[in-house]
Amino acid sequence: MAKSSFYIVNGITVYRLVAAPVLIVLVLTGQTDIFKWLLLVSFSTDFIDGYLAREFKVTSILGTKLDSIGDDLTIVAAIVGLVVLKPGFIKEQMVIFGIMLILYLLQTILAFARYGKLSGFHTYSAKVAAILQGTFLILIFLLPAPIYPLFYAAVIFTIIDLLEEIILIILLPRWKADVKGIYWVMREKKRGLH
Repeated sequence: MAKSSFYIVNGITVYRLVAAPVLIVLVLTGQTDIFKWLLLVSFSTDFIDGYLAREFKVTSILGTKLDSIGDDLTIVAAIVGLVVLKPGFIKEQMVIFGIMLILYLLQTILAFARYGKLSGFHTYSAKVAAILQGTFLILIFLLPAPIYPLFYAAVIFTIIDLLEEIILIILLPRWKADVKGIYWVMREKKRGLH
């Protein structure tokens, strides 16, 4: 593993950690144009660091943890943006947001109880959910009206991801990085690899 590639990939991830509180300050102080474009950059870096980590084979447990935290903080900043800039949309979709929040909290509590940290499995369903979430959250701030089919697709895949992560926490006695999904864990269990 080349140290420079490792530092570049983790540096991009750390950017998201630093940018999240900046995004929150920007939206709370009314600097919405900067917030929108910086949010776009933050979501873009999530795809860039993942691609570079795989391309240069510089994946690490630290990188996986940082990536998960960066993802969560970016989503939190976007949700703060929704609350401030799109309160009508939040009120309209309160039940859906409530269900997702309960599942997220349940998944987080189970992960901390079982592993002492966030699950951060990076399953295929999590990757699809992240793409849909990021796309929706960028577009809701850049377009005059929400794209509801995109929102509902993001919700469905987010719920699938959260349920899958809950099941994986139950199935995996020890934490693992980069778990593809339930199917692959069950296949490995049949082979006696877990």
